[in-house]
Amino acid sequence: MRIGVFQFPASNNFDDWMLGLPRDYGQQFSVTVQKIWHQEAELPLCDAYILPGGFSYGDYLRAGAIASRSPLLLKLKVAADAGVPILGVCNGFQVLTESKMLPGALLPNADGEFLCFYTELIPDKSRFLLAPKTLSVPIAHGMGRYFCDQAVLENLKNNQQILLRYKQNPNGSTEDIAGIANKQGNVWGMMPHPERASARSIGGSSDGQWVLKEFLSMAKQRVINP
Repeated sequence: MRIGVFQFPASNNFDDWMLGLPRDYGQQFSVTVQKIWHQEAELPLCDAYILPGGFSYGDYLRAGAIASRSPLLLKLKVAADAGVPILGVCNGFQVLTESKMLPGALLPNADGEFLCFYTELIPDKSRFLLAPKTLSVPIAHGMGRYFCDQAVLENLKNNQQILLRYKQNPNGSTEDIAGIANKQGNVWGMMPHPERASARSIGGSSDGQWVLKEFLSMAKQRVINP
């Protein structure tokens, strides 16, 4: 599978994905990765796409706001509508909400502080069937407080779009939400960083693998059954 990894100015988690995906999942999923610079004229044909974390355009205006206006994002929306798997992590999640590919918004943390530590997540068992009851995955954000109105929240619940919740809410997110999917189920956004908890060899937890394996499995299934 070919995974396209977007790069915007100041996408500082870009190399984590470019190096980590083939290292940790190259054998199991036959993963290769392709860099996608935000100014490319055409969206390269890939089996899945990842929007990494960082501070695209220095988080001017709002986190993810300028990156979401990239012409290439319009073409990514077309791919999303066609069912191609897309994962946005941290700033990537912010870009997905700013571009309206996912509902809601990411607001400044409730305490106004930048948060950077491991946190425990409760995975949706319908998505992560074999995962343990909690996952230990790090966060690193200043604008990670997920917010949506009551109507959107009810839709998220009714359509089983809530992927992950915080066990102990660190930032004031609505109903402890840490990650969501679109209604179709192929676009995922989350504030915690699974790529930083993907292998014991890089230290800390390896619980992020549960998230990434499910995402890559979704992409693989689409390759097998287009």
